[in-house]
Amino acid sequence: MSRIRNSLLLAATVFMLGACSQSTDDSSADNQPAVEKAPPVSAQAIHKKALVLDAHADIEIPGKESRYVGTDGRSKVEPEKMQAGGVDAVVMAIAVGPGPRDAEGYLQARATADAELAAVLAMDADPTNNVVLVRSADELIKAHSDGKSALILGFQNARILGEDVSGLDEFYAAGVRVFALTHMGHNAFADSSRPIFISEAGKHEPVEEHGGLSELGRMAIQRINELGGVVDITQLSKAATLQVLAMSSAPVIASHSNVRKLSDVSRNLSDEEIDRIGENGGVIHVVPFRGYLFDSSDKELDRQIRIARRAASIEEDYYYPFELYWEIDDKEIQQTFLGAVSDLLGPGSIDDMLKHLDYVVDRIGIDHVGIGTDFNHGSGIKGFDDASEAMNVTVALLERGYSQQDIEKIWGGNFVRVFREAQLRAE
Repeated sequence: MSRIRNSLLLAATVFMLGACSQSTDDSSADNQPAVEKAPPVSAQAIHKKALVLDAHADIEIPGKESRYVGTDGRSKVEPEKMQAGGVDAVVMAIAVGPGPRDAEGYLQARATADAELAAVLAMDADPTNNVVLVRSADELIKAHSDGKSALILGFQNARILGEDVSGLDEFYAAGVRVFALTHMGHNAFADSSRPIFISEAGKHEPVEEHGGLSELGRMAIQRINELGGVVDITQLSKAATLQVLAMSSAPVIASHSNVRKLSDVSRNLSDEEIDRIGENGGVIHVVPFRGYLFDSSDKELDRQIRIARRAASIEEDYYYPFELYWEIDDKEIQQTFLGAVSDLLGPGSIDDMLKHLDYVVDRIGIDHVGIGTDFNHGSGIKGFDDASEAMNVTVALLERGYSQQDIEKIWGGNFVRVFREAQLRAE
């Protein structure tokens, strides 16, 4: 692995420099020019030089913040926190959850999306934020060089579109550049990796509705490619992900996904999906979300989570540990369940997240990994709970032996490559 080779080379260099400085031949030392060991590049300098990009965070509407924001009641990626943590860019996702797939439900989803879009545009328009909405890789690079925080608009859940592919053009014209077709629950375009419980029917959706992508979904992927948008496969079913990878004319991303081999969660990526993303030239952005990072091979932990689920009268099998809490009608039981699972998982750590990053690097290479936080939607771990703590990740990457070049790729370089290539292939 590159990080191990880098560590060994650094150790060898330090050893040789140390050996030279300890020569016992005084006359030789007098005749030789002094050898000065170059100071190591600091984490702060690497972090400052890198384009530090978060590939996915949810939008908070001022005055209507969700329960997932920071302890201060404000967005985890607000401009002040971005600037404090040296985060240069965030993909802000216009997103909706599951809901009715009828005319009224589609209107409600679109209204939510329009309100979230307006919130980002208002942030961009306020000069005190020092942020700029960017629409291309070149604009992103320029924002970084100008010392401005960049916002990139994302999109998650084609339920926003109802059953109309042409809506993609409207969102692209508004500035959206990253498109994910699903969240929880299937929609008219694709199957989700997390079928939902339909309370009215008293049962779950089928595991598959379309066998991956529907015809609308195939049309959507083709149109995103034509527009020059970046396709995001996060939350798609495995079948849908593989179909996207087979048909996309440009590299794709997973904006906030982890490794299923390490955490057996349905919305994490299988080895087959990881390999295909590497072959596609895409990028997998690992996420600091405890429910997607826990050690699913821990049999005792699994047993205790199942006990908590039985006590709450929800299904014992699950898509991830917290899944289905919304089925619990009694709020006290719901909170007891969430608290029990939270205690079992613990606070999570940067090391937990970087184990997933290491896995992707070892399997498909340093050019195919990044970081997407999913902040403002329940994500956050000890040491990386909001944008202000991003430096801690750079320090941890250095400690694991990643080079400056590696870190620059991880934090934003790989995303920029895909962003640029998606636009070039559309021209």
